[in-house]
Amino acid sequence: MSTGLIHSVESMGVHDGPGIRYVVFTQGCPLRCQYCHNPDTWMRKAGKRVEAGELLLRVLKCKPYMDSSGGGVTISGGEPTLQPGFVRELLKACKEQGIHTALDTSGYVTPEVFSSILPYIDLVLLDIKHIKEEKHRDLTGVSNERTLELISLLEKEKQPYWIRHVIVPGITDNRDDLNQLASYLSNLNGLERVELLPYHRLGVYKWQELGYEYRLEGIEPPSRGQMQEIKGLFIKKGVSASIAVHG
Repeated sequence: MSTGLIHSVESMGVHDGPGIRYVVFTQGCPLRCQYCHNPDTWMRKAGKRVEAGELLLRVLKCKPYMDSSGGGVTISGGEPTLQPGFVRELLKACKEQGIHTALDTSGYVTPEVFSSILPYIDLVLLDIKHIKEEKHRDLTGVSNERTLELISLLEKEKQPYWIRHVIVPGITDNRDDLNQLASYLSNLNGLERVELLPYHRLGVYKWQELGYEYRLEGIEPPSRGQMQEIKGLFIKKGVSASIAVHG
C-alpha cells in the first residue's frame, strides 16, 4: 500500500465531523494562515511516514465506538490533498470497511486532484478563510480562487459539505465581509451547515518554539456575545450556522 507523511492522529475526535472520529492529521500545507494553531504541520518533509494499511488497522480497532456514535474517519492536516494517492487509498479502504469518511481541506487544490479523491468521501469539511480575495491572500499567503472553484465542483457533484470560518476580531469579523459571505453561502444547495470557529491562542507557543513571527499578538478571542451576534447574521440570511467549540 502507498505511504504518506502524517503529523499525528486523534482516536477520539469530536470536532471534525459527525460523531466520534478517528482523525488523521497529514503533514504539509501550502497556506500560512496567521491564526494557524498547528504551524508545525506546514513543512512537507517533517512528520512520520506510515502505510495506509497500517493506519487502517488502527482505525478498525476504533470502529465499534465510531459506529455507535455515527462517527467515522476524518483526514485533516496540514492540507491532505498534497498527498492525494495516500489519502485516496486510505479513504477507499475505509469505505470498503463501511466507515464514514470526511476530508477537512482548505480547498487549495486543483479540480483534477480533488476529483480523484471525491468518490471515497462522504463529507467535505471546507474552510473559507476569507470571502474577499485580497484579504484572503493577506491572511493566508494564497488566493481564495481555488477554494471557490472547489465549492462549484462540490455543488456540481452534489457532494455534501460543511463550511468552516474562523472569527478573528479585526480581521475576519467585518460585518460587510460577513454579510457578503453569508449571502454567498445562502445560494448553495449542497451546503449542510456552517461552523463558526472563535479565534483562540492555544497554538501561539508553537510559533514561538519554531521561531516564527506571530502577527496576531495582542488580539483577544471574540466574546460569546460577539459570536452569537455573528451567528445571528448568518441565520438571518437563511444559513444554518453554529458556533463550534475549540478542537
